[in-house]
Amino acid sequence: MQFNLPKINIFGEQAIEQLIPEISKKKWASALIVTDKFMRESQAYQRVLKVFSSTKIKFKVFDKTSPDPNIELVEEATEYIKNTDCDFILTLGGGSAHDLGKGVALLSKTNKNIKDFVGINKVDHLVLPIVCINTTSGTGSEVTRFSIISDVNEKVKLAIIDDKLIPTISINDTETLITMPPFLTGTTGMDALTHAIEAYLSTEANTLTDAYAIKAIELISENLIEAYNNGKNIVARECMAQAQYMAGVAFSNASLGYVHAIAHQIGGRYHLPHGLCNAVLLPKIIEGVAKKNSSLRFNNIGKAMNVPMSAYGVISKIETMNSKLNIPNSLSDIGVRKDDIDDIVIKALEDPCRMTSPVQFTQDELVHILVKGLQEV
Repeated sequence: MQFNLPKINIFGEQAIEQLIPEISKKKWASALIVTDKFMRESQAYQRVLKVFSSTKIKFKVFDKTSPDPNIELVEEATEYIKNTDCDFILTLGGGSAHDLGKGVALLSKTNKNIKDFVGINKVDHLVLPIVCINTTSGTGSEVTRFSIISDVNEKVKLAIIDDKLIPTISINDTETLITMPPFLTGTTGMDALTHAIEAYLSTEANTLTDAYAIKAIELISENLIEAYNNGKNIVARECMAQAQYMAGVAFSNASLGYVHAIAHQIGGRYHLPHGLCNAVLLPKIIEGVAKKNSSLRFNNIGKAMNVPMSAYGVISKIETMNSKLNIPNSLSDIGVRKDDIDDIVIKALEDPCRMTSPVQFTQDELVHILVKGLQEV
Protein backbone atom coordinates (compact mmCIF):
# COMPACT_ATOMS: atom_id res chain seq x y z
CA MET A 1 0.00 0.00 0.00
CA GLN A 2 1.24 3.47 -0.89
CA PHE A 3 -0.16 6.70 0.54
CA ASN A 4 0.87 10.13 -0.78
CA LEU A 5 0.03 13.71 0.13
CA PRO A 6 1.87 17.06 0.16
CA LYS A 7 4.83 17.16 2.55
CA ILE A 8 3.57 20.37 4.19
CA ASN A 9 -0.11 21.24 4.79
CA ILE A 10 -1.12 24.45 6.56
CA PHE A 11 -4.64 25.34 7.77
CA GLY A 12 -6.51 28.14 9.49
CA GLU A 13 -6.35 31.89 9.81
CA GLN A 14 -3.04 33.48 8.76
CA ALA A 15 -2.08 30.25 7.00
CA ILE A 16 -0.68 32.23 4.05
CA GLU A 17 1.77 34.01 6.31
CA GLN A 18 2.99 30.64 7.60
CA LEU A 19 4.50 30.12 4.15
CA ILE A 20 7.37 32.44 5.01
CA PRO A 21 9.49 30.00 7.06
CA GLU A 22 8.55 27.05 4.88
CA ILE A 23 9.60 28.47 1.53
CA SER A 24 12.66 30.08 3.13
CA LYS A 25 13.90 26.57 3.91
CA LYS A 26 13.63 25.57 0.26
CA LYS A 27 16.22 28.03 -1.05
CA TRP A 28 13.93 28.87 -3.94
CA ALA A 29 14.82 32.08 -5.76
CA SER A 30 12.01 32.83 -8.21
CA ALA A 31 8.33 31.91 -8.60
CA LEU A 32 5.60 32.01 -11.18
CA ILE A 33 2.30 32.98 -9.54
CA VAL A 34 -0.61 31.36 -11.39
CA THR A 35 -3.94 33.03 -10.63
CA ASP A 36 -6.78 34.94 -12.28
CA LYS A 37 -7.54 38.60 -12.65
CA PHE A 38 -10.19 38.55 -9.92
CA MET A 39 -7.84 36.99 -7.37
CA ARG A 40 -5.09 39.41 -8.38
CA GLU A 41 -7.28 42.19 -7.02
CA SER A 42 -7.94 40.34 -3.76
CA GLN A 43 -6.60 40.75 -0.26
CA ALA A 44 -5.22 37.23 -0.49
CA TYR A 45 -2.97 38.28 -3.36
CA GLN A 46 -1.64 41.22 -1.35
CA ARG A 47 -0.82 38.82 1.46
CA VAL A 48 1.09 36.61 -0.99
CA LEU A 49 3.10 39.64 -2.11
CA LYS A 50 4.09 40.25 1.50
CA VAL A 51 5.31 36.68 1.73
CA PHE A 52 7.57 37.19 -1.27
CA SER A 53 8.74 40.53 0.06
CA SER A 54 9.68 38.91 3.37
CA THR A 55 11.55 36.07 1.69
CA LYS A 56 13.09 38.24 -1.04
CA ILE A 57 11.93 35.73 -3.64
CA LYS A 58 11.46 37.18 -7.11
CA PHE A 59 8.26 36.43 -8.99
CA LYS A 60 6.36 36.73 -12.23
CA VAL A 61 2.56 36.60 -12.52
CA PHE A 62 0.36 34.75 -14.98
CA ASP A 63 -3.19 35.93 -14.27
CA LYS A 64 -5.11 34.48 -17.21
CA THR A 65 -6.52 31.46 -15.39
CA SER A 66 -10.05 30.69 -16.56
CA PRO A 67 -12.59 28.07 -15.48
CA ASP A 68 -11.67 24.65 -16.87
CA PRO A 69 -8.21 25.62 -18.19
CA ASN A 70 -7.59 24.24 -21.66
CA ILE A 71 -4.57 22.93 -23.54
CA GLU A 72 -3.94 26.28 -25.25
CA LEU A 73 -3.90 28.13 -21.91
CA VAL A 74 -1.42 25.65 -20.44
CA GLU A 75 0.81 26.08 -23.48
CA GLU A 76 0.61 29.88 -23.27
CA ALA A 77 1.55 29.90 -19.59
CA THR A 78 4.34 27.40 -20.25
CA GLU A 79 5.85 29.61 -22.95
CA TYR A 80 5.73 32.47 -20.48
CA ILE A 81 7.62 30.57 -17.79
CA LYS A 82 10.20 29.20 -20.22
CA ASN A 83 11.42 32.77 -20.68
CA THR A 84 11.97 33.20 -16.93
CA ASP A 85 14.26 31.74 -14.27
CA CYS A 86 11.37 30.54 -12.08
CA ASP A 87 12.18 27.48 -9.97
CA PHE A 88 8.72 26.87 -8.49
CA ILE A 89 5.03 27.49 -9.18
CA LEU A 90 2.65 29.13 -6.71
CA THR A 91 -1.05 28.83 -7.49
CA LEU A 92 -3.65 31.09 -5.90
CA GLY A 93 -7.31 30.21 -6.41
CA GLY A 94 -9.49 27.14 -6.75
CA GLY A 95 -9.16 23.98 -8.78
CA SER A 96 -8.71 25.79 -12.10
CA ALA A 97 -5.63 27.66 -10.90
CA HIS A 98 -4.16 24.52 -9.36
CA ASP A 99 -4.85 22.41 -12.47
CA LEU A 100 -3.28 25.07 -14.68
CA GLY A 101 -0.26 25.42 -12.40
CA LYS A 102 0.30 21.66 -12.43
CA GLY A 103 0.11 21.66 -16.21
CA VAL A 104 2.74 24.40 -16.40
CA ALA A 105 4.97 22.64 -13.87
CA LEU A 106 4.71 19.54 -16.04
CA LEU A 107 5.32 21.06 -19.48
CA SER A 108 8.03 23.52 -18.45
CA LYS A 109 10.48 20.62 -18.13
CA THR A 110 9.70 18.81 -21.39
CA ASN A 111 9.08 19.40 -25.07
CA LYS A 112 6.25 16.87 -25.18
CA ASN A 113 2.56 17.68 -25.64
CA ILE A 114 0.27 17.55 -22.62
CA LYS A 115 -1.79 14.82 -24.29
CA ASP A 116 1.25 12.55 -23.97
CA PHE A 117 0.65 12.42 -20.22
CA VAL A 118 -3.09 11.65 -20.14
CA GLY A 119 -3.77 8.63 -17.96
CA ILE A 120 -2.09 7.23 -14.88
CA ASN A 121 1.63 7.65 -14.10
CA LYS A 122 2.69 8.71 -17.59
CA VAL A 123 4.99 11.53 -16.44
CA ASP A 124 8.58 10.51 -17.20
CA HIS A 125 10.48 13.52 -15.83
CA LEU A 126 10.74 15.75 -12.77
CA VAL A 127 8.36 18.71 -12.65
CA LEU A 128 8.74 22.09 -10.99
CA PRO A 129 7.74 22.20 -7.31
CA ILE A 130 4.19 23.44 -6.73
CA VAL A 131 2.75 25.47 -3.84
CA CYS A 132 -1.05 25.69 -3.80
CA ILE A 133 -2.95 28.36 -1.90
CA ASN A 134 -6.57 27.24 -1.97
CA THR A 135 -9.46 29.70 -1.98
CA THR A 136 -12.39 27.29 -2.37
CA SER A 137 -13.59 24.28 -0.39
CA GLY A 138 -14.22 21.57 -2.90
CA THR A 139 -11.81 20.47 -5.58
CA GLY A 140 -9.06 19.12 -3.34
CA SER A 141 -6.64 19.87 -6.18
CA GLU A 142 -4.18 21.48 -3.77
CA VAL A 143 -3.36 18.02 -2.38
CA THR A 144 -3.90 15.62 -5.30
CA ARG A 145 -1.96 13.96 -8.10
CA PHE A 146 -4.68 14.97 -10.58
CA SER A 147 -4.61 17.73 -13.18
CA ILE A 148 -7.73 18.14 -15.32
CA ILE A 149 -7.23 20.03 -18.59
CA SER A 150 -9.92 20.73 -21.19
CA ASP A 151 -9.52 19.78 -24.83
CA VAL A 152 -11.74 22.33 -26.57
CA ASN A 153 -11.54 20.66 -29.96
CA GLU A 154 -12.59 17.24 -28.67
CA LYS A 155 -15.01 18.70 -26.10
CA VAL A 156 -13.59 16.57 -23.27
CA LYS A 157 -11.60 17.01 -20.11
CA LEU A 158 -8.26 15.20 -19.97
CA ALA A 159 -7.23 13.53 -16.72
CA ILE A 160 -3.51 13.51 -15.97
CA ILE A 161 -2.90 11.43 -12.85
CA ASP A 162 0.64 11.17 -11.52
CA ASP A 163 2.39 11.25 -8.15
CA LYS A 164 4.86 13.81 -9.53
CA LEU A 165 2.01 16.36 -9.66
CA ILE A 166 1.34 16.27 -5.91
CA PRO A 167 2.08 19.78 -4.60
CA THR A 168 4.96 20.30 -2.19
CA ILE A 169 2.95 22.65 0.05
CA SER A 170 -0.82 23.10 0.39
CA ILE A 171 -2.45 26.09 2.09
CA ASN A 172 -6.07 26.34 3.23
CA ASP A 173 -6.45 29.81 4.72
CA THR A 174 -9.85 30.33 6.34
CA GLU A 175 -9.84 34.07 5.63
CA THR A 176 -9.86 33.42 1.88
CA LEU A 177 -12.94 31.19 2.16
CA ILE A 178 -15.49 33.47 3.80
CA THR A 179 -15.94 35.51 0.60
CA MET A 180 -16.95 32.47 -1.49
CA PRO A 181 -20.39 33.14 -3.02
CA PRO A 182 -23.21 30.66 -2.26
CA PHE A 183 -23.27 28.98 -5.69
CA LEU A 184 -19.53 28.29 -5.59
CA THR A 185 -19.80 27.13 -1.98
CA GLY A 186 -22.55 24.67 -2.89
CA THR A 187 -21.08 23.21 -6.06
CA THR A 188 -17.53 22.87 -4.75
CA GLY A 189 -18.89 21.36 -1.54
CA MET A 190 -20.77 18.72 -3.49
CA ASP A 191 -17.64 18.15 -5.55
CA ALA A 192 -15.84 17.30 -2.30
CA LEU A 193 -18.66 14.98 -1.24
CA THR A 194 -18.39 13.18 -4.57
CA HIS A 195 -14.64 12.80 -4.09
CA ALA A 196 -15.14 11.25 -0.67
CA ILE A 197 -17.92 8.86 -1.68
CA GLU A 198 -16.22 7.68 -4.85
CA ALA A 199 -12.92 7.22 -3.01
CA TYR A 200 -14.65 5.19 -0.29
CA LEU A 201 -16.30 2.91 -2.88
CA SER A 202 -13.17 2.65 -5.05
CA THR A 203 -11.52 -0.68 -5.74
CA GLU A 204 -8.25 0.97 -4.62
CA ALA A 205 -9.63 2.07 -1.23
CA ASN A 206 -7.69 1.06 1.87
CA THR A 207 -7.87 1.69 5.61
CA LEU A 208 -6.12 5.05 5.34
CA THR A 209 -8.21 6.42 2.46
CA ASP A 210 -11.34 5.09 4.18
CA ALA A 211 -10.59 7.11 7.31
CA TYR A 212 -10.12 10.32 5.33
CA ALA A 213 -13.18 9.69 3.14
CA ILE A 214 -15.62 8.84 5.92
CA LYS A 215 -14.62 11.83 8.05
CA ALA A 216 -14.96 14.08 5.00
CA ILE A 217 -18.45 12.74 4.32
CA GLU A 218 -19.43 13.36 7.92
CA LEU A 219 -18.11 16.94 7.98
CA ILE A 220 -19.64 17.89 4.64
CA SER A 221 -23.03 16.48 5.62
CA GLU A 222 -22.94 18.50 8.84
CA ASN A 223 -21.52 21.80 7.56
CA LEU A 224 -22.09 22.42 3.85
CA ILE A 225 -25.65 23.76 4.11
CA GLU A 226 -24.64 26.12 6.92
CA ALA A 227 -21.62 27.37 4.96
CA TYR A 228 -23.94 27.95 1.99
CA ASN A 229 -26.54 29.82 4.03
CA ASN A 230 -24.11 31.73 6.23
CA GLY A 231 -20.78 32.16 4.51
CA LYS A 232 -19.28 34.07 7.43
CA ASN A 233 -19.72 31.16 9.82
CA ILE A 234 -16.05 30.57 10.44
CA VAL A 235 -16.59 27.18 12.10
CA ALA A 236 -18.53 25.84 9.12
CA ARG A 237 -15.92 27.23 6.73
CA GLU A 238 -13.07 25.62 8.65
CA CYS A 239 -14.90 22.29 8.74
CA MET A 240 -15.47 22.44 4.98
CA ALA A 241 -11.81 23.32 4.37
CA GLN A 242 -10.75 20.30 6.38
CA ALA A 243 -13.36 18.07 4.74
CA GLN A 244 -12.43 18.95 1.17
CA TYR A 245 -8.76 18.44 2.04
CA MET A 246 -9.48 14.99 3.47
CA ALA A 247 -11.63 14.10 0.47
CA GLY A 248 -8.80 15.23 -1.79
CA VAL A 249 -6.27 13.06 0.01
CA ALA A 250 -8.68 10.10 -0.16
CA PHE A 251 -9.32 10.28 -3.89
CA SER A 252 -5.75 11.18 -4.77
CA ASN A 253 -4.75 7.81 -3.32
CA ALA A 254 -7.85 5.69 -4.04
CA SER A 255 -8.99 7.41 -7.25
CA LEU A 256 -12.62 7.87 -8.28
CA GLY A 257 -15.39 6.34 -10.39
CA TYR A 258 -18.07 6.89 -13.00
CA VAL A 259 -19.39 10.18 -11.60
CA HIS A 260 -16.13 11.86 -12.49
CA ALA A 261 -15.66 9.92 -15.72
CA ILE A 262 -19.00 11.27 -16.96
CA ALA A 263 -18.70 14.72 -15.37
CA HIS A 264 -15.47 15.32 -17.29
CA GLN A 265 -17.35 14.76 -20.54
CA ILE A 266 -20.42 16.83 -19.63
CA GLY A 267 -18.34 19.68 -18.26
CA GLY A 268 -16.05 19.69 -21.28
CA ARG A 269 -18.91 19.55 -23.77
CA TYR A 270 -21.18 22.17 -22.23
CA HIS A 271 -18.63 24.28 -20.29
CA LEU A 272 -20.33 23.59 -16.98
CA PRO A 273 -18.82 23.85 -13.48
CA HIS A 274 -17.31 20.52 -12.50
CA GLY A 275 -18.93 20.49 -9.05
CA LEU A 276 -22.36 21.12 -10.57
CA CYS A 277 -21.97 18.15 -12.91
CA ASN A 278 -20.86 15.92 -10.04
CA ALA A 279 -23.73 16.99 -7.81
CA VAL A 280 -26.38 16.18 -10.41
CA LEU A 281 -24.76 12.90 -11.44
CA LEU A 282 -23.90 11.54 -7.99
CA PRO A 283 -27.30 10.13 -6.90
CA LYS A 284 -27.92 8.70 -10.37
CA ILE A 285 -24.62 6.81 -10.50
CA ILE A 286 -24.99 5.58 -6.91
CA GLU A 287 -28.37 4.14 -7.84
CA GLY A 288 -26.86 2.40 -10.85
CA VAL A 289 -23.96 1.04 -8.79
CA ALA A 290 -26.28 -0.22 -6.06
CA LYS A 291 -28.48 -2.04 -8.56
CA LYS A 292 -25.45 -3.96 -9.85
CA ASN A 293 -23.96 -4.63 -6.41
CA SER A 294 -26.13 -4.03 -3.35
CA SER A 295 -23.46 -5.42 -0.99
CA LEU A 296 -21.16 -2.39 -1.22
CA ARG A 297 -20.38 -0.21 1.80
CA PHE A 298 -23.28 2.20 1.59
CA ASN A 299 -24.18 1.41 5.20
CA ASN A 300 -21.05 3.18 6.45
CA ILE A 301 -21.65 6.14 4.14
CA GLY A 302 -25.22 6.38 5.43
CA LYS A 303 -24.00 6.28 9.00
CA ALA A 304 -21.54 9.12 8.32
CA MET A 305 -24.38 11.15 6.76
CA ASN A 306 -26.73 10.35 9.67
CA VAL A 307 -29.33 8.76 7.38
CA PRO A 308 -30.67 5.21 6.90
CA MET A 309 -27.71 2.93 6.29
CA SER A 310 -28.44 1.98 2.68
CA ALA A 311 -27.73 3.23 -0.83
CA TYR A 312 -31.21 4.72 -1.01
CA GLY A 313 -30.76 6.53 2.30
CA VAL A 314 -27.60 8.06 0.86
CA ILE A 315 -29.31 8.96 -2.43
CA SER A 316 -32.17 10.66 -0.60
CA LYS A 317 -29.73 12.68 1.51
CA ILE A 318 -27.77 13.84 -1.54
CA GLU A 319 -30.94 14.88 -3.34
CA THR A 320 -32.07 16.81 -0.26
CA MET A 321 -28.71 18.57 -0.03
CA ASN A 322 -28.85 19.46 -3.74
CA SER A 323 -32.31 20.92 -3.27
CA LYS A 324 -31.17 23.07 -0.35
CA LEU A 325 -28.21 24.25 -2.43
CA ASN A 326 -30.49 25.13 -5.38
CA ILE A 327 -28.83 22.50 -7.55
CA PRO A 328 -31.23 20.90 -10.09
CA ASN A 329 -32.00 17.20 -10.08
CA SER A 330 -32.38 16.65 -13.83
CA LEU A 331 -29.53 16.46 -16.32
CA SER A 332 -31.68 18.29 -18.82
CA ASP A 333 -31.88 21.22 -16.39
CA ILE A 334 -28.12 21.75 -16.74
CA GLY A 335 -28.27 21.55 -20.53
CA VAL A 336 -27.45 17.90 -21.29
CA ARG A 337 -29.04 16.88 -24.60
CA LYS A 338 -30.27 13.39 -25.43
CA ASP A 339 -28.56 13.46 -28.83
CA ASP A 340 -25.18 13.87 -27.10
CA ILE A 341 -25.49 10.99 -24.65
CA ASP A 342 -24.03 8.26 -26.86
CA ASP A 343 -20.87 10.29 -27.43
CA ILE A 344 -20.66 11.28 -23.75
CA VAL A 345 -20.83 7.62 -22.75
CA ILE A 346 -18.23 6.47 -25.28
CA LYS A 347 -15.75 9.05 -24.01
CA ALA A 348 -16.59 8.35 -20.35
CA LEU A 349 -15.69 4.71 -20.88
CA GLU A 350 -12.23 5.90 -22.00
CA ASP A 351 -11.73 8.10 -18.92
CA PRO A 352 -9.21 6.64 -16.43
CA CYS A 353 -11.39 7.60 -13.46
CA ARG A 354 -13.90 4.87 -14.25
CA MET A 355 -11.26 2.14 -13.85
CA THR A 356 -11.59 2.10 -10.04
CA SER A 357 -15.38 2.02 -9.92
CA PRO A 358 -16.64 -0.87 -7.75
CA VAL A 359 -18.78 -1.99 -10.69
CA GLN A 360 -18.27 -1.62 -14.42
CA PHE A 361 -21.11 -0.54 -16.69
CA THR A 362 -21.69 -1.51 -20.28
CA GLN A 363 -22.26 1.24 -22.80
CA ASP A 364 -25.98 0.44 -22.90
CA GLU A 365 -26.24 0.55 -19.12
CA LEU A 366 -24.63 3.98 -18.93
CA VAL A 367 -26.83 5.31 -21.71
CA HIS A 368 -29.90 4.07 -19.80
CA ILE A 369 -28.75 5.79 -16.58
CA LEU A 370 -28.17 9.12 -18.32
CA VAL A 371 -31.37 9.05 -20.40
CA LYS A 372 -33.31 8.34 -17.23
CA GLY A 373 -31.41 11.20 -15.55
CA LEU A 374 -32.60 13.60 -18.25
CA GLN A 375 -36.18 13.02 -17.26
CA GLU A 376 -35.95 13.12 -13.48
CA VAL A 377 -37.52 16.11 -11.76
